[in-house]
Amino acid sequence: MIVVHKGFDTITLAIQANIPQELFETLDAEREEAEEAREARPFEYGGADFDLLPYGGNGYRFILKGGPLDAHWFFKKPNSRDPWGIRVTLGSTLLATQGLGHARAYIENTLTRLGVRFAAHQVSIARADFCVDVLAPDLELIPENFVMHSHSNRDEHFSPDEHVRSNGKSGRYTSVTVGKMPGRQVIVYDKRREVIDRHKPIWWDIWNSRLTALGHTPLDPKDPASSRVWRVEIRAAKNLLKDRWQIRQWAEFDNLFGDVIAEALQKVRYCEPDPSDTNRARWPNNPLWDLVGEAANDDLVEMRSYLEPNVIKTIHREEHIRMIFGQALGLVTTLAALEDVGEKDLQTFIEGAGPSMWEAAKDDLGRAYRKLADARARYRLT
Repeated sequence: MIVVHKGFDTITLAIQANIPQELFETLDAEREEAEEAREARPFEYGGADFDLLPYGGNGYRFILKGGPLDAHWFFKKPNSRDPWGIRVTLGSTLLATQGLGHARAYIENTLTRLGVRFAAHQVSIARADFCVDVLAPDLELIPENFVMHSHSNRDEHFSPDEHVRSNGKSGRYTSVTVGKMPGRQVIVYDKRREVIDRHKPIWWDIWNSRLTALGHTPLDPKDPASSRVWRVEIRAAKNLLKDRWQIRQWAEFDNLFGDVIAEALQKVRYCEPDPSDTNRARWPNNPLWDLVGEAANDDLVEMRSYLEPNVIKTIHREEHIRMIFGQALGLVTTLAALEDVGEKDLQTFIEGAGPSMWEAAKDDLGRAYRKLADARARYRLT
């Protein structure tokens, strides 16, 4: 077993501030266009670049995505009676590749560019997920081997019937979840499977950068027998952070979050069953759990993979190209079927699709050029 990554997977903050009125009016006008087009629109303000989604949600008027690094910004309409007008969620790509310190600076710098001013005491941490990825091709996940300690506090009590979920595929378990939000969850799942199913190729580069640094052979995504990576993820939401640990601001988070993780790994354990001992609490840890515990004992703040931002953009661009090419090929093949093209003529039809499309585009070159410019602005991956 080898640790191929450790770090934060999600951070969600609420900020006690409202966006300036000028920014609100600009966003409102842009959102009307996004709603009309029914698609996200590129949005730039104060030197900060986003994609503005054509909808809001959960009381937030605007939702913006911060490019390929997987940050989401939620803004309410300014209201003096509702000072908590901003919410930020940082996803795994930014946190895994750039680290928590960079992510915190990114939040502050972006809000400064947007004209938002706030102090440290106006930040409230709503959720923090920490994960450890372990290369363990031979691991077999067995839900019955999880041991959960019971306590008098109902928020701390886990019962197998109510708080354990197991998901399996092809005759084997691929994930087990213990606990429920908005408290604490401990999850073990087949991260390799998720990376493939959800088209997240950046993770192969993250894992391989770690393996290369350790002197190991990089993973082959096509060989599950040697590239199975399991993720152990601890999710801490507001009920656990605020009510039990009194963690609200960054200073408290820096001082205490390591203890939050250590406690989670003690209260929920993946064990090696001892047939001679009916007391499950005495079962020894599976080697996976000991390895994760050792990894979590290190400093949790500045973990990152050191992948360069340009590498990240290139990977995202290649994935978009692969996905859109597949969609285009599927549409052309469907068009061939609708035009009664047989198998022997399919090659000729596909080879002629490009010239035919160009002839159609020439009928309204202005529209074609506008769509090209819109697409370049939307993806901004170069």
